[in-house]
Amino acid sequence: MDWTSWVISTVSRALAFGVPLLWGTLGEIYAERAGVVNLGVEGMMILGAFMAFAVTQSVGSPGLGLFCAAMVGGVAALVHAFLTVTLRANQYVAGLALSMFGLGLAGLLGRGWEGKPLSSTLPYLTVPGLSRIPVLGPMLFQDQTVLTYIGLVLAVLLWILLFRTRWGVAIRSVGENPATADALGINVTLVRYLCVVFGGLLAGVGGGYLSVAYRPAWTEGMTAGMGWIVIALTIFAAWDPLQAIWGAFFFGALYHLSYRLQAFLAPELLKLMPYFFAVVVLAASGFGRARWRRRAPAALGVPYVRGER
Repeated sequence: MDWTSWVISTVSRALAFGVPLLWGTLGEIYAERAGVVNLGVEGMMILGAFMAFAVTQSVGSPGLGLFCAAMVGGVAALVHAFLTVTLRANQYVAGLALSMFGLGLAGLLGRGWEGKPLSSTLPYLTVPGLSRIPVLGPMLFQDQTVLTYIGLVLAVLLWILLFRTRWGVAIRSVGENPATADALGINVTLVRYLCVVFGGLLAGVGGGYLSVAYRPAWTEGMTAGMGWIVIALTIFAAWDPLQAIWGAFFFGALYHLSYRLQAFLAPELLKLMPYFFAVVVLAASGFGRARWRRRAPAALGVPYVRGER
């Protein structure tokens, strides 16, 4: 076995498979930094996947398809924001309902689209010059879509925005102590709405990537639990956009290896790997001394009512 080519292939495919996880996690980090848990990521991603495929198949433009995927994710997140921020519904229940609704609606609308070959897909790129670097070139700069590189740049920009700007201070303040933020003149409702909708936009793009690039087709349930992995990844990354890069591509590698190693180990066991690690992360977050729990926004999941502390 040529171990060099094996490692290069694994890292390259981990990058490709980690793209939807990265986009979804970046959006969820911002929603949770503002104090809103959105367990509806799975529903937003599957709606994005269907919308991207349907639009691309109809008009032949993957870019427009991804734009529409972002819009449908944003609209779904807007519903979640209305329920949880304005009506102060239980965030966990509302998120679960959104996931089930998204999965059901996408399955219903997508019945006539299954089995149709996609007329136009998001192209894979090779970066001139950089792709010739030994080992690193084939790993990072060959056969990747533009969403891979946009996601990496976006993670850096979102980190800067969150930790180095006044807007970031406002977002983190709303997630830590909304009453104090309100007293300082920050519009808590507006910040939470914007962050939740922003998270929905990114989740929609992540789902759209699946159907117009990674697996250019529409299949009911094609997100296969990725939205739940995103929830675990948000905790795994300690609500830090830069840490989300490593977490997303780690889970991307687990997904890839679950197929790559089937010749050596039981396929059923390998397919459990990403979900097993997700459960481990979520379980670890429950311990009081875990670093994830220490860094969680203090007001996460708690509705804000002006005048109450």
